[in-house]
Amino acid sequence: MTAKRILLIIGGGIAAYKSIELVRLLRKSGHVVRCVLTRAGEQFVTPLTLAALSENKVYTSLFDLKDEVEMGHIQLSREADLVVVAPATADLMAKMAGGIADDLATTLLLATDKPVLAAPAMNVRMWLHPATQRNVSTLRGDGVTVMQPDEGEMACGEYGPGRLPEPEAIHAAIVEALSSPLPLAGGAGGGPVAGEAEVDMPSPNPSRKREGDFRGQPDFAPTNHRPLHGRRILITAGPTHEPIDPVRYIANRSSGKQGFAIAAAAAEAGAEVLLIAGPVPLPTPPGVVRVDVETAREMAEEVAGGLPADAAIMVAAVADWRAADTRAQKIKKDGSGAVPPLALAENPDILASVAKSPDRPPLLVGFAAETNDVIAHAEAKLARKGCDWIVANDVSADPMGGETNRVHIISKAGVESWDRLPKGAVARKLMEKIADDLDLRSPLDSD
Repeated sequence: MTAKRILLIIGGGIAAYKSIELVRLLRKSGHVVRCVLTRAGEQFVTPLTLAALSENKVYTSLFDLKDEVEMGHIQLSREADLVVVAPATADLMAKMAGGIADDLATTLLLATDKPVLAAPAMNVRMWLHPATQRNVSTLRGDGVTVMQPDEGEMACGEYGPGRLPEPEAIHAAIVEALSSPLPLAGGAGGGPVAGEAEVDMPSPNPSRKREGDFRGQPDFAPTNHRPLHGRRILITAGPTHEPIDPVRYIANRSSGKQGFAIAAAAAEAGAEVLLIAGPVPLPTPPGVVRVDVETAREMAEEVAGGLPADAAIMVAAVADWRAADTRAQKIKKDGSGAVPPLALAENPDILASVAKSPDRPPLLVGFAAETNDVIAHAEAKLARKGCDWIVANDVSADPMGGETNRVHIISKAGVESWDRLPKGAVARKLMEKIADDLDLRSPLDSD
């Protein structure tokens, strides 16, 4: 990539030390980096360290006359190709969302006319607080790309989402934003496959708890200048848990991160989004209607109830089998050394069911996590399931739950392979491709 100019704004918080490595990675890639350090950020990293690594002056004060003479803050805010905020603290994002300009960093953010990428970092409770989620939704509505924070142990000892993404992930997101950024804010593909058995779609369960109403107004109001405005997108994510007894279940290693990132990107692009999620401890992306399920049969019910839609993206790693008979009590060892028998029954094939449904979406996308012969297995799945695309990835060396993904898009047109990217970048790129496809189709009629 041609060298670009990055304005890096470093907020306060213990994660600020990671900005040092981010500067190194950007410089190694040939980019020009200018750093702006907030007063809180100065408590964790020094201007001298950043200046040495960036080989550029570090800016800290709005009222430094010498700095203003050398390069005024308006010029500093607009000469960059991309503005990056890392770490973006809860306080800094609240000021960004509210248009507050009370120091150099926030003034630059309000004055810039360039794309902005924010990498959040804060305590898990702060990230999950409704105020922070409103601010994230506002920023995305204003065209700011807000990365999903990592999940893990905090410096304070708590555990959950809120950790600053690793420098490599932020660097990859910057590369993606510079190469093909999502636009800022300001006909069915075939029928059933011959030889496949008909699969009945179950009826939806009206008693299951929903966050919002897919056919009503979502929490996030899309605007008509976004590429997916007026579109309904149904997404499944995460694993399913198939109970064996009250304490054991059959499952897989799916973290739900890719599906949640896709839901976030779809909402960011202006779509009405219904996310049907298996058991994962991830926060609901802003602007997304979420339904939580546990088993494959529950997921199948909610998918049936979520149709019609303009596109369905089936990311969930649904368990292929379930226990034929779920025990009412915990199975105990009897001391004989004999293993108790476990009879299995096949779960409903949700993707094939949707492909055969009268409400089949005009665009139906399946996912395939494979450990060998990835493309060959995905091509076979495409033909077998009757969907339009299969998004395939190799999980043999990089198991589920990681922060990056390398995918292949398999369709009747051929195979399109993407470089390894953060899951958020994969999601945004997929949304661009979906928006291009749906541009050729008329939106569904409103209910």
